Amino acid sequence: MPPSFRATPDTTVSHESDRLFAKPLAQPQDFVFNEDVVRVFPDMIKRSVPGYPTIVENIGVLAAQFAQPNTHLYDLGCSLGAVTQALRRHVRADNCQVIAVDNSAAMVERCREYLHGQDSMFQELLPVEVVEADILKLQFQPTSLVALNFTLQFIPREQRPALLANIRQALVPGGALILSEKLRFEDEQEQDLLTDLHIAFKRANGYSELEIAQKRSAIENVMKPDSLETHRQRLLDAGFTKVLPWFQCLNFASLIALP
Repeated sequence: MPPSFRATPDTTVSHESDRLFAKPLAQPQDFVFNEDVVRVFPDMIKRSVPGYPTIVENIGVLAAQFAQPNTHLYDLGCSLGAVTQALRRHVRADNCQVIAVDNSAAMVERCREYLHGQDSMFQELLPVEVVEADILKLQFQPTSLVALNFTLQFIPREQRPALLANIRQALVPGGALILSEKLRFEDEQEQDLLTDLHIAFKRANGYSELEIAQKRSAIENVMKPDSLETHRQRLLDAGFTKVLPWFQCLNFASLIALP
């Protein structure tokens, strides 16, 4: 039996509060994953994405059902390595390695620190390699599990099909892609309602109206969500045979795509 883990060891993760958009800005710049964001990212993501801790921990649980011996597990757009840590907590397949990839140097540096902290606390974890790279240019090794946890939405839409096709080609039989994304809705009333509810979620988590508005201005040109129907069709077009939603909280969802 695997040892008992807490979802995120308190000794390794920053607890600095997200106040990046608390003061009025003349013109919010496009959102980037720089050192300022890295410093507050755990607080930012928890207060901004409904269900995020549940998604992350259960990616590890789901991965354990799909991970196969002698394959790689990919965490694409790994940020600070939360999904990678979940994979290492739950997967026990022999001779597996986690490849955690991000194109932000600041994220990669801090991710390595956090994973080192996890290594120091627990034994018999899967080996992991943290890579600073563009996931669009990766040469994938045979893989049984790929996680794209709120990553695809930051990639230009015209480049998303090729990435998914590359992942599909690398997946071994019985493997899976887990894709988590913010959703947009085709129905205008649904879109407005879920947007309002998401704002209420952020307000309930302590964000001011100024913070909410400025963050929205900073990220709207960078993050481009798609509808659930668009995701499903794109995955099928890339060669996946089944697409199963397994989680949704407000306008955030996670899917399992099977080869």
